[in-house]
Amino acid sequence: MTEPLMPAQDTPIYDLIIVGSGPAGLSAAARASALGSAHLLLEADTKHASDTIFKYQKGKHIMAEPGILPLRSDMSFSVGKREQLLSTWDAELLKLQVNIAYGKRVNAIDRDASTQLFTVRSEDGSTYLSKSVVLGIGLQGNIRKTGTPGEDHARVQYTLADPDEFVGETIIVIGAGDAGIENALALANQNKVYLMNRGDEFVFCKDGNRSLILAAEKSGKITICYSANTVRIEDSQGSAPLNFVFNGKEGETSIPCHRVIARLGATPPRKLIESFGIVFPNANPTSVPVLSESYESNVPGLYIVGALGGYPLIKQAMNQGYEVVHTILGQPVEPVDEPLLRAKFKAWKPAASVSLVIDSIMQNVPLFKGMSKLQLREFLLESNLLTPTAGSVVFKKFDYTNTFYSVVEGSVDVEVVGADGKPKTITLEQGKYFGEMGLISGRRRSATVRAGQACVLLETPRRSMLKLISAVDDVRAQMDEVFVRHAIANYIGPMLTPESIDALIAGSVQMRRYNTNEVLFRDGDSADGLYLIRRGSVTVSKLSEGKERILSYVSAGNYVGEMALLSDAPRSATVTATVMTEALILNGESFKQQLAANPALRVAIEAKTLQRTQNNVMLEQSTGRESDLMRFLLGQGVGEASDVLLIDESLCIQCNNCETACAETHQGTSRLKRELGPSFANIHLPTACRHCEHPHCMKDCPPDAISRSQQGEVFISDACIGCGNCERNCPYGVIQMAVQKPPKAGGGLLWTLFGLGAAPGQRQADYDPNALKKAVKCDLCKDLSGGASCVRACPTGAAIRISPEHYFKNNSLR
Repeated sequence: MTEPLMPAQDTPIYDLIIVGSGPAGLSAAARASALGSAHLLLEADTKHASDTIFKYQKGKHIMAEPGILPLRSDMSFSVGKREQLLSTWDAELLKLQVNIAYGKRVNAIDRDASTQLFTVRSEDGSTYLSKSVVLGIGLQGNIRKTGTPGEDHARVQYTLADPDEFVGETIIVIGAGDAGIENALALANQNKVYLMNRGDEFVFCKDGNRSLILAAEKSGKITICYSANTVRIEDSQGSAPLNFVFNGKEGETSIPCHRVIARLGATPPRKLIESFGIVFPNANPTSVPVLSESYESNVPGLYIVGALGGYPLIKQAMNQGYEVVHTILGQPVEPVDEPLLRAKFKAWKPAASVSLVIDSIMQNVPLFKGMSKLQLREFLLESNLLTPTAGSVVFKKFDYTNTFYSVVEGSVDVEVVGADGKPKTITLEQGKYFGEMGLISGRRRSATVRAGQACVLLETPRRSMLKLISAVDDVRAQMDEVFVRHAIANYIGPMLTPESIDALIAGSVQMRRYNTNEVLFRDGDSADGLYLIRRGSVTVSKLSEGKERILSYVSAGNYVGEMALLSDAPRSATVTATVMTEALILNGESFKQQLAANPALRVAIEAKTLQRTQNNVMLEQSTGRESDLMRFLLGQGVGEASDVLLIDESLCIQCNNCETACAETHQGTSRLKRELGPSFANIHLPTACRHCEHPHCMKDCPPDAISRSQQGEVFISDACIGCGNCERNCPYGVIQMAVQKPPKAGGGLLWTLFGLGAAPGQRQADYDPNALKKAVKCDLCKDLSGGASCVRACPTGAAIRISPEHYFKNNSLR
């Protein structure tokens, strides 16, 4: 560390120096100027302020997220174009008389413990003294690369200044954040664009961008590849100069292209920051410095705001810049999110300060200890604090909810079946969490949970929890460990003791992801372990008379591969993923040891094996129709459904009662199209909602109007704003936009006897055709005690509503 500068008599000492004129730095400098403080804003660029915004692509549309937070700053900020925002800020810099120095790239900051003054040095040799320093330098200097062969190819770039430079090219954009989405949208007007999303949905972008990219995909302007991980980028001798190779849902795929634009974010300039004396919590290059709630680092008087502190959104950064100046000048203001959090905590600790409540939550729930208090504040804004009465049901077994719960105080009781087959209660004390099985697998709840005495729970939405798991490595590691333990207990059975589970985990458990139609293992392979299906579904098939015949369908929450382990023989069938599937693989030798040591476990596994063997023999001896039907339905995406409408065309008389009854039940708009949809033999799959385990329609609903009821129905509430995102997201075309029609006059008996009013299923066209259309879809007639009206109205029993696993099981036993 360099020696601190001893102040000369004519050397000015500033109250604060702000390093970096991004949104946070500008806001801080503007507030310091407004309060009359001696301040200096240092900007590395020689010509303009806010270099981060300046480097945005030309014409970029800037959003004012998050919408829940108000703006607190002397600088203006609202939705608009890049150029407009920069022009406004340049004018306000002059108007507010901000003291800014350009061309000052800071390379050293030292604090003198005796004088408590900071010496700030820049690369041009300038030196400044200050009582406090605010770092707002962002992350732009440390761009994250693909980490694969070809990442430094001349046609691979990590920024995009002007999308109009490229015309008529095939371009791969990597990254599902705001930058990647905006680049893809801007390029799509005059190029063929593929967007690579490593996840299954868009978690890290603004709602508006999510809507735009999904609309572009629906219209065919952009092709989105999900679960896509770059393998390599190589030269090509074909029509395009590059070949982009990635591993996606369909396995390894290559796309000829002209260039690759990777927008993978950036990591903190760690070496520089650590040279200032600032400490990071761990060695992970993506981790952010440890900060107090007032944004102060471990170095007294040295503060960090904006993206460097983990807050990349412009409005958040500007609010922090405003607040930190008040803290430094001894005039602290209440954080802008304080009233929102206070309202959430009122039911638990109405008299306690927000800071004290956050401390309590962090102390009580070890899962959150790897988060900073600032990260936890943001997480709590998206969660709900519950204080249920003792004995009340949190959720029931077989419910289809997918929120995540943390026990902040008190306890909950989990009702399960013991090894003796009798009901048993397991108590989860303060600090534990539950609900991760439904969160990850998308399946029904595996147990009933009731609140204990003095119970306080934190309920977190699925998307917020997935975002946290992706962002904080410590949380992800803890979640994976507990999920594995719970999965083994739930999937294999209650005869496993905690010691047996420990032994299985010690013997190694691997988590593998398989793309659609990817083989988990083949007939004749040696047995490497027991496969627990934690997400998705698989088929078990065998080659018969030269044709691969499907023997069974296995959904998440079950296991495969036990037969070879019991008999110590090669695999007797091929197991293939029907959709994107995740499996936990228990080491084969460790599992065999548990079979030998636990007779009850062996008996249970042998019983299941016997049942499966009998079913397989029956199917192998059949005509093959059942196998072909199963293959057809799974090829239509039924594998990801939880409840599907099927029509037996050998019984259907085409009366259309099903569609008419649906329309009559739902204000004149039928939610199913009987004639549409594919058929195989006598089985017809009409266009109607399948109520997917991981609903595509729920991925981007701005008002959060799409929910899944505890019974599994996916439905749309009155909160719908008619944006059409769900209609675009659904790959099965089962959502439509419709006008809310008024109640009809007459109908029913009056129409039957006298022809008064509209016929069943119809409405008079007396509504405004220009009225706002809202999304409608099948809700399984969830508010009717008799069940789906389409099924009840069928006079021959041709129409049924059934889960795929039940249908395949019943069909195989015919």
